[in-house]
Amino acid sequence: MSAVRATNSPETYPAETPGTTPGTTKQIPTGNSFGARFDRYFSITERGSTGRRELRGGIATFFTMAYIVVLNPLILSSSADSTGAKLSGPAIATVTALVAAVMTVLMGVYGRYPFALAAGLGINGVVAFQLAPQMTWAGAMGIVVLEGLAITLLVLTGLRELILDAIPLALKQSISVGIGLFIAFIGFVDSGFVRRSESGTPVGLGIGNRLMGWPTIVFALGLLLGVVLVARRVPGAILLTLIGGTAFAIVLQLFVDVPAAAGAANSTGWALNVPAVPDKIIGSPDFSLLGNFSLRDAFSIGVISALLAVFTLMLADFFDTMGTVVGVGAEGGLLDSDGRLPGVNRVLLVDSLAAVAGGAASSSSNTTYIESASGVGEGARTGVASLVTGALFLLAIPFTPLVTVVPYEAASPVLVIVGFLLMTQVRDIPWNDYDLAIPAFLTIVLMPFTYSITNGIGAGFIAFVAIKAAKGKWREPGILLWVVSLLFVIYFAIDPVEQALGVK
Repeated sequence: MSAVRATNSPETYPAETPGTTPGTTKQIPTGNSFGARFDRYFSITERGSTGRRELRGGIATFFTMAYIVVLNPLILSSSADSTGAKLSGPAIATVTALVAAVMTVLMGVYGRYPFALAAGLGINGVVAFQLAPQMTWAGAMGIVVLEGLAITLLVLTGLRELILDAIPLALKQSISVGIGLFIAFIGFVDSGFVRRSESGTPVGLGIGNRLMGWPTIVFALGLLLGVVLVARRVPGAILLTLIGGTAFAIVLQLFVDVPAAAGAANSTGWALNVPAVPDKIIGSPDFSLLGNFSLRDAFSIGVISALLAVFTLMLADFFDTMGTVVGVGAEGGLLDSDGRLPGVNRVLLVDSLAAVAGGAASSSSNTTYIESASGVGEGARTGVASLVTGALFLLAIPFTPLVTVVPYEAASPVLVIVGFLLMTQVRDIPWNDYDLAIPAFLTIVLMPFTYSITNGIGAGFIAFVAIKAAKGKWREPGILLWVVSLLFVIYFAIDPVEQALGVK
């Protein structure tokens, strides 16, 4: 099985063409009926998918990333800007769901791939805790808009796709594997199964090397359910895992009444959402933050400081998306033999516009989510799944109370399972070729170790170029990888660079 087409989802179809079984002939619908034209436009049959798989995949993706509607407001509303002003939590929840809905639908219609978008974790933290305290909230969101415009320019000039194509196949495979370990680690940490250790080691099992608290038990049982369903190739295994874990958590809460962790360290409570039937189903949307950004205020901290902030956000956004597209595309068998995603420029354009939209709506930069892999694991292969996910985000605007029902501990097993699916590509990396194997290793391990896709990619690029240069093969990486690697050197050394320029 080709490395870039590898997938071990419950509905796997290994073949020369993604999504089909060997020896079969795809019967692509002909004619001018709506169903036939819809199928051809989204390449549903061509990619070996069905409407049912797309529906299931879209639902799975939504529920594995719906937490952002709750988490993004918690992050952005917890910090004050330079004037002491704070953003409204309900208003952030509204624009978070709105931008995610619009951009995910646009990804489905124009990008035609099963990628969902929402406010990017990590970037929202930079906006809340680094940018906002130095300026107004409008200025901080102006920085995000500028970052999105810069990436959009790179896409329109074709430079972003050229960089993606310049990456050796082995490094693309390592990106997928690294993302697999990263999201599995996120699943273990979010569930409380793995925590910061008090005995001196960076992490450990639960609290004091013991699994503590009912929420962690929900995760453990959900993971066991998931691995059994996946191993038995049960259709809808990932979605069933999510639903089963949530249902068990709700029933458990009725009898045990576990409190919320409320951010407390090593708490045995629910990490974010308390899985209880909500008191009300419909809330009141607040659209007051739409358009609350200022490009002029973005430069209130000085031109150099503003440009460095734009550069930092842009680099993180740029390569997080690149890693996600490669990783999820590989898991779904959507890449070609050279590890390229056909029509990737459409995907990258929507992603860059999502960054602009996120800043303009004050929800922070929106980006393609790695949780899209959960929908791909359910069999989604086309933009139809994104239409489903986007529609659910749109419905979530007035139905935010329902979105908060699914706890981290019920969604986290899905991330671990998807991590396994991505991890299987490690066997296709040429480990006997140290020129590629060492950069691949650094890419893989630094993603979970530094909790960042971008850091792993940057370390891999720098190592690859350095090894080639040390062996006298200066031209082999190509000018684009040289430039990108030098930019990553600046990215990693941003603190001394800022001090040298007198920014700090």
